[in-house]
Amino acid sequence: MKSYEKLLLENKAWAKEKVEDDPEYFHRLASLQKPEFLWIGCSDSRVPADKITGTQPGEIFVHRNISNMVVHTDVNLLSVLDYAVNHLKVRHVIVCGHYGCGGVKAAMTNHDYKYVLNMWLRNIKDVYRLYREELDAIVDEEKRTDRLVELNVKEQVMHLAKTSIIQRAWVTENRPHLHGWVYGLKDGIINPVFEMEAGTALDPLYEYDDLK
Repeated sequence: MKSYEKLLLENKAWAKEKVEDDPEYFHRLASLQKPEFLWIGCSDSRVPADKITGTQPGEIFVHRNISNMVVHTDVNLLSVLDYAVNHLKVRHVIVCGHYGCGGVKAAMTNHDYKYVLNMWLRNIKDVYRLYREELDAIVDEEKRTDRLVELNVKEQVMHLAKTSIIQRAWVTENRPHLHGWVYGLKDGIINPVFEMEAGTALDPLYEYDDLK
């Protein structure tokens, strides 16, 4: 059996089990999507948003990319954010990184990852530059990496707050609340490291003044 064929068999077994436990499960799910949360996480397969938060389908809207980045030129991310905030009316947006992130580790090197990856990882290098003094003072490489993971999450939350999508929702509906979390692969625990309540003041340079 080929590896992908096993996935299809597991899917059939899972669907059968769901129907046996609850005959209306899929009928109900098909008409339900009222998530309270938008989750912006890392593409790492070890960090599935629903599993580590114990949420059910329909409860959390998910976007994932390498190292959970919020890049202002990423139309994919911005379209998800727009839909979640303006159509699904989410109350919370969570950026969740994880300790030991491979993308963060790669960004801390001077290795050439070629073209697209270099371009993506440069965004993390920019975070390192902002906090260079603090990070360079950390001798232990693993601890330095984990601290950059935390700081990267913080900066991505700040990037969210700089978008007109978030600022307009703050002005008109006093939502969403922004959260920066880091998940521990070694213990399964989520560590909240940063948050911004709706309406938090920003550097005036980034605040829009005509959002009504």
